[in-house]
Amino acid sequence: MTFNGWGGACSGTGSCAVTIAGDTSVSATFSTSTTPQVQLSVTTAGTGTGTVTSNPAGINCGQTCSANFLSGTAVTLTAAAGSGSTFAGWTGACSGTGTCTVALSAAAAVTATFNTTTAAQVQLSVQDGGSGTGTVTSNPAGIDCGQTCSAGFPSGTAVTLTATPASGSTFAGWTGACSGTAACTVTLSAATAVTATFNTTTAAQVQLSVQDAGSGTGTVTSNPAGINCGGTCSASFASGTAVTLTAAPASGSTFTGWSGACSGTSNCVMTLNANTNVTANFSTASPSSYQLTVQSLGSGSGTVTSNPAGINCGTACTASYNSGKVVTLTAAAGTGSSFAGWTGACTGTAGCSVTMDAGATVGAIFNASSNSNGIGVINHVVLVTQENRSLDNYLGALRQYWRNNGYADISFDGLAQFNPSTGEAPLQGPPPSVPGCNPNDPPPSDCIYDKTNPITSFHLKTMCTENTSPSWNEAHVDWSYEDQVGRYPATNDGFGWVTGHDSRAENFYDTNGIRVMGYYDDGDLNFLYFMASNFATSDRWFHPVLSRTNINREYMIASTSQGYAYPNGTNSHDMALLTAKTIYQELTDAGVSWKIYVNPQGSSCTQPYQSSCLMTLSYLQNFTYAQTVVKSYPQNIAPISQYYTDLQNNTLPQVAVLEPASEAGDDEHGSDTDKVATDIQRGEAYAESLINGLMTSSSWSSSAVFMTYDENGGLYDHVPPQPAVSPDGIKPVDLQPGDVCTKVDGPTCDFTYTGYRVPLVVISPYAKKHYVSHTVADYTAMLKFIETRFKLSPLTNRDAAQMDMTEFFDFNNPAWSTPPTPPAQNTNGACYLDHLP
Repeated sequence: MTFNGWGGACSGTGSCAVTIAGDTSVSATFSTSTTPQVQLSVTTAGTGTGTVTSNPAGINCGQTCSANFLSGTAVTLTAAAGSGSTFAGWTGACSGTGTCTVALSAAAAVTATFNTTTAAQVQLSVQDGGSGTGTVTSNPAGIDCGQTCSAGFPSGTAVTLTATPASGSTFAGWTGACSGTAACTVTLSAATAVTATFNTTTAAQVQLSVQDAGSGTGTVTSNPAGINCGGTCSASFASGTAVTLTAAPASGSTFTGWSGACSGTSNCVMTLNANTNVTANFSTASPSSYQLTVQSLGSGSGTVTSNPAGINCGTACTASYNSGKVVTLTAAAGTGSSFAGWTGACTGTAGCSVTMDAGATVGAIFNASSNSNGIGVINHVVLVTQENRSLDNYLGALRQYWRNNGYADISFDGLAQFNPSTGEAPLQGPPPSVPGCNPNDPPPSDCIYDKTNPITSFHLKTMCTENTSPSWNEAHVDWSYEDQVGRYPATNDGFGWVTGHDSRAENFYDTNGIRVMGYYDDGDLNFLYFMASNFATSDRWFHPVLSRTNINREYMIASTSQGYAYPNGTNSHDMALLTAKTIYQELTDAGVSWKIYVNPQGSSCTQPYQSSCLMTLSYLQNFTYAQTVVKSYPQNIAPISQYYTDLQNNTLPQVAVLEPASEAGDDEHGSDTDKVATDIQRGEAYAESLINGLMTSSSWSSSAVFMTYDENGGLYDHVPPQPAVSPDGIKPVDLQPGDVCTKVDGPTCDFTYTGYRVPLVVISPYAKKHYVSHTVADYTAMLKFIETRFKLSPLTNRDAAQMDMTEFFDFNNPAWSTPPTPPAQNTNGACYLDHLP
């Protein structure tokens, strides 16, 4: 109510004083009134969440974010941050981070800012123990592995680990932060370790029975061994064993196909989970003709002709002949080449005769022979093989270096943006790019392959990068995201997706895999660019297999992995050590001196060094021959200090293999974890010290050094893998469920393609100066060079088919009797993992 004034004996609105002298009247007038209402509005801002409430009630933001109050009301606002958020303060009618009090005389607005908090990351480490194998996965995602792995999670996260035993194993329980056999749930407040113990089980035995049928005869054999018979036979195998049956028809018979548990005419492959019967059908009815195929292999050229006529390789390399016909093949080497022998249906270097009772393939190996008679001047072959670098990544800018430093331009197939616009092909083109990850699907979503979001070749400024993977699956996706088994020509377009996918699983910074398209130039790798420009190199030098380090290095030792696509001990199919003959065994048998030098820095090996410990630093440890070396030739495995002693004392062996200094961090491998950065410049400086030591020693005058890298490390290269000869006819034996090639077959599902390109520098007084080879080869060609120099037999069909590498040399006119003085490798480059470039 509002007082409007007096009437009668008083007036105005003040107090009324009346003197009573008679009848007197006074009136007071009142009227109703409404106090004005004003609006208070609250909004929230920032990356986090929270609630704002008011006193008096009215505001409860997250629900009601504005209300009307009487003019003059003092309204107090209180902010409460949501889970994972903090209150950052007020703006508008209030400021600071305390409560906000607004005396309302007019409409007012207040903003409350909430920001997300980044919980401290703590590490959860998981390793497996026991005699068996298995996989441990986590929820939330992050852990997915056998052997040892780790991942970071926000502090306070409840992580549930699930253990899944592999075939032939059982889960025995957890130790460490968990116990028992149920799922392990750990609430992380500090670094935590858990061990999952898997033990092998004695698998139930199941029976495989094989019989033959039809009018013909033949033999069926199994891998693993057990079946080897004509007629009816059987053998027991552990349940879950993958068995391959091969049918070989006897003379006068043909194999017409399988029935029972298999069908078709290819090898019968099955996984035995119960007693199984298979029938091999042989017929006496022979086709009227069979096809003979001849392939020319090696670094040289030549012609193969046949009697009866039909084959004239270089013109026609296939022909059909009547069943039973004996076809004699004759090889004639071309100018500058020599015939090195037959592979396939014939062997040796004499004439090749094939009886056409089935289709047959013969390979004729021709090698370039220019200067080959002078190879005897090489008394020391030295292999320096670092880790995980593609040619585009390391030497892609080589032709730009030539222009800048006065070298003659010659053909070299590096990154297109560094090619000249005129002159020797290939010529200048746009920087290569590959599809990246869809930006609308950031982590924790998987990388979504996106052709509209390319990653283009760029210069890396950090000398330390998170690792990229070259393993079986990744290498096949790199071939083509949409055709991983090689049914069509390679597109090399999967590198971005592979690296983005793996980076998200590894919790790396670079979750979009951008680094896979990075390259280094001569400012980063000044030693390598100098050596590749002054000595001999190649733009068609490949690692041998579409897989990771261990497998490729097994090819460097024995020219085969005997069917392993994974490192020894990955699963029950690759537990055994390799039994293949190694180059070291062949050198020993021939009386050729050799030595493996390892760098024990950072390892568990201590002085006085034991050969058994040093062997754990060599990839020869994957072979049974390693045990022979430790027992009978312990002097042949030595610390790197012995290498320098041998140089000083002129006791360098005829073949010297320098293993990478992985334990010391000087191998140039990508960084496996963001906690430990591997600097490529340190690795190059280490390699330079090895080579400079040789160039300044008395052994230089008769040495040849092959400096290369064991595989591309999953880093981009624009040249596709190349067809190659299977070393021994063994297909992959240890692929895991769901792997590429386990559901769809194709040409790249066998060991008949190389991996990707890697850098090579051939360093010797006799190396051709500023020379580039364009001959396709994988690095088992280094074995071929050793075999050629010391008159050894090929280890497998793979090294037999390689060039002998003599094209890199001029043995009559040494260009570098006095070696050049290379620049000291730069070591001052930036090293970081938390941003690009």
